[in-house]
Amino acid sequence: METRCRLAVVPLIGLGLACASEPEPIRIGLVGPLSETRGESMRLGAELAVNEINARGGVGGRQLLLVARDDSATAERAVRMALELADTPGLVAVIGHLTSTATLAAAPIYNRPRDPVVAISPTSSSPAITAAGPFTFRICPDDGVHGARLAVWAAERMSARTVAVLYQNDDYGRGVRRAFTQSFTALGGTVISDDPYVDELRSLEPYLSRADRRGRPDGIMVAGTRAGAERVLLTLDSLGRRPLVFGGDGLAGLETSTLVNPEGTYISTAYLPDLASERNTAFVASYRAAYQGRAPDHRAAGTFDIVSLLFRALEAGNVDRQSLRDYLAGVGTVTPAFEGVTGVIAFDEHGDVPAKEVVVGVVSNRRLVTAAP
Repeated sequence: METRCRLAVVPLIGLGLACASEPEPIRIGLVGPLSETRGESMRLGAELAVNEINARGGVGGRQLLLVARDDSATAERAVRMALELADTPGLVAVIGHLTSTATLAAAPIYNRPRDPVVAISPTSSSPAITAAGPFTFRICPDDGVHGARLAVWAAERMSARTVAVLYQNDDYGRGVRRAFTQSFTALGGTVISDDPYVDELRSLEPYLSRADRRGRPDGIMVAGTRAGAERVLLTLDSLGRRPLVFGGDGLAGLETSTLVNPEGTYISTAYLPDLASERNTAFVASYRAAYQGRAPDHRAAGTFDIVSLLFRALEAGNVDRQSLRDYLAGVGTVTPAFEGVTGVIAFDEHGDVPAKEVVVGVVSNRRLVTAAP
């Protein structure tokens, strides 16, 4: 128990010490690649929500306390950090992980038979997470939703008939690539090349040059991260051409790149700052005020929503791991859906949010804004 002592005046006796006992804080884990830009967004969103809740008095006078861990977005480190968090006394839930690979690696720890703990991911989109266990939740659509939305956008909105696919060779990249390819070909499009890449690959030029030899695709679909998209754009510029370039939410943050000109790149995402809702407008204003005018991305917004949802569950009296999990499992059925800044959160029996959709944004003047329908 943490205690705080203060000086008190005792009438007719003099000065003495009186100790006011402070309630134990409610600990919530926060785990992701926190040393990276994408992880920083996650941290800032969590801290904003926690600070606002604590300023209002916390949960019944108990403050929320974030226990942060960096998983470097790798499976091995994710397991280590999950073990640390799951064994932390007084920790009731975990926010994370950010990537599908880390979430899948850590899921057996959070779902262990002895003292399991809820883990809610803001952005892990692999379809495999659906079967990760009853203590694993996420508030984002899965890869199938992103891939299908991008396919329809490319084929119907951008009139693309041929596309070259480059995908990061991990759970996320393979998932988006698979869903996009299936949907795009079903719409009558042709994938003229389909190539994996890893960070260690020195150049993407052979892939893109080969795609050009096969007929100069109308578009390049990047199923990967911002760094992968930057490499694609740099290579295209060196080849002297810029076809339609688009990808999933892993590309978020590309709009602020200083390495390339990302103008006109399309990105699917579950959240954009210009989302028209009163709740989101207030969130964006608070975020900008707290962080020197920066705009939140889907990682910050999703993490903010998770903290806010956990607060609702805790306020309802669910302050132990099992009751908290049971409350969350009923959000959208037993209890009302949660109206977040990213939209409505209602969980199914797998901890997924099947009703959530994605929007397509476009980089315009170094900002990611909703693309015209």
